Amino acid sequence: MMDESEPLLASRSEERRLNGHCSNAPPRTLQSKVVEDFRRRLKYFFMNPCEKYTARGRKPWKLMLQVFKIAIITAQLVSFGLSNEMMVTFRDENLMTFKHLFLKGYKDQRLGSYALYTKEDVYDHIYYTINGYINLQNLTVGNLAYESVDGQYTPLSVCQEFYRYSSIDPETETFDIDPHIDKDCISIYPVQAFDGSGLGAHLNFSIDFKRLLSVNIYLTLKTINLQTVRHHELPDCYDFNIMIKFDNRAHSGKIKVDVENDVRIYECRDWNVEGTSGKNDYLLLSFDSVVILASFLSLILCTRSVINGLQLQFEFNTFFQAYYNTSVSWSDRMEFVNGWYILIIVSDILTIAGSGLKIGIQTKYLTNYDVCSILLGTATLLVWVGLIRYLGFFKKYNVLILTLRGAFPNVIRFCCCAAMIYLGYCFCGWIVLGPYHDKFRTLTKVTECLFSLINGDDMYATFLHLRNEAGYMVWLFSRIYLYSFISLFVYMVLSLFIALINDTYETIKHSQQEKVPVSQLQVFIAECRDQPESGRYQTEEESAACCLSPCYCFG
Repeated sequence: MMDESEPLLASRSEERRLNGHCSNAPPRTLQSKVVEDFRRRLKYFFMNPCEKYTARGRKPWKLMLQVFKIAIITAQLVSFGLSNEMMVTFRDENLMTFKHLFLKGYKDQRLGSYALYTKEDVYDHIYYTINGYINLQNLTVGNLAYESVDGQYTPLSVCQEFYRYSSIDPETETFDIDPHIDKDCISIYPVQAFDGSGLGAHLNFSIDFKRLLSVNIYLTLKTINLQTVRHHELPDCYDFNIMIKFDNRAHSGKIKVDVENDVRIYECRDWNVEGTSGKNDYLLLSFDSVVILASFLSLILCTRSVINGLQLQFEFNTFFQAYYNTSVSWSDRMEFVNGWYILIIVSDILTIAGSGLKIGIQTKYLTNYDVCSILLGTATLLVWVGLIRYLGFFKKYNVLILTLRGAFPNVIRFCCCAAMIYLGYCFCGWIVLGPYHDKFRTLTKVTECLFSLINGDDMYATFLHLRNEAGYMVWLFSRIYLYSFISLFVYMVLSLFIALINDTYETIKHSQQEKVPVSQLQVFIAECRDQPESGRYQTEEESAACCLSPCYCFG
């Protein structure tokens, strides 16, 4: 560190280098003024908004805009969150309704998967679904209706997927199969009425279970979400495209039954709510437009600040090359790149995109709530994280930021090394314990399980839930695997990870107590003793040409 600061602290050697660098060297007082002016300019650049206001009287527009933006973005998120919550609740409750209406004997909170094991049960459940669809209006307590196109109801479709040819005889251990998949569908209109006992004969519906891959039942129902009226929002119309799937792809004697629901949300064709108009919608659209405008202004201001920082970085590097004949380290150059501004820029881009999607959802041109939620949620997260920047202007609150920034490079290198060991345990656990342990069934479950073990969660249950059919060798391996992983990561890797952060924290704390500049840039700026209230910053900024080329400046 002393080697880096010596050229800054030795004024006489500085003058010799200056005289040797330019053939027409300026007078000592003039060259000293250039250095001091540039040093003062750098110090002003790194001041916080309050100090800049004291130094030059410039109002902190970016600070005030960020505070205003936090308020309106949070209000926008809360409003959208309530609407999204009502939509999700309505969708999930309707899905539960469909399961009760169209799955025979369905019970809430069923343990395990809903499955069938006999041919009779498969036929009974398919006929039960068809009867439920035909008699929907007599069964449901909700506002469900059939979909109609050109004045005609759309039918329920029962589609079979099966191998083109299959001859299987386990007794003689022979089989002959054509793996090409054929599909056969029949349509049933809701106006048809069948006797429940003769439904199968009337439909001429039969299943060859040896060839069967799946039976899929498709139907579409319409409804209106009326609960939004209580929140002064116009109700939306919903189309539920329902698929009931009887999955026999495993041919294990177990046919899994599942219900999938695809929702389309749109504006109702004709509506009238007593005492209500579209005023609330216009207010919400106007509010979203204000959010987009504020984010766009923030984006412009922060982008301009980042560009100014990059320009000043270039000038600082050229200045050092000209005056001190030395290059600036990359760590000092990165001081000019304000990461908080970049974070705000990313947040603004996400906010503009999310607000645009929200307007599309409110006007019913779009229905992708999930993408809009991700954009607005991430934007709000970044906005609130950006508040730490302003707390960092106070020394007592700045420790967290400095510790995170100082520890980040070492933490990344450490995590890369630890990730190699972690991935090795993931693959090993998946291939060995996956067939016998539910928490190791897929790679995703393995990574989640091991991460939980690192944090001390659910340890005993992980040891306990090894299936009984696992042999003694697998049981022994699982114990060695789990004990070694927990010992290695909890007692060593996690402890070293915490030690890295503690070491950085101690270094930052000591440097703050001693108040010693730790970089070449800070040493250079520390030579400027002018306080913000001194009035020395009121003058116009020096021409960039004087900083870039002292020889050109002094001619």
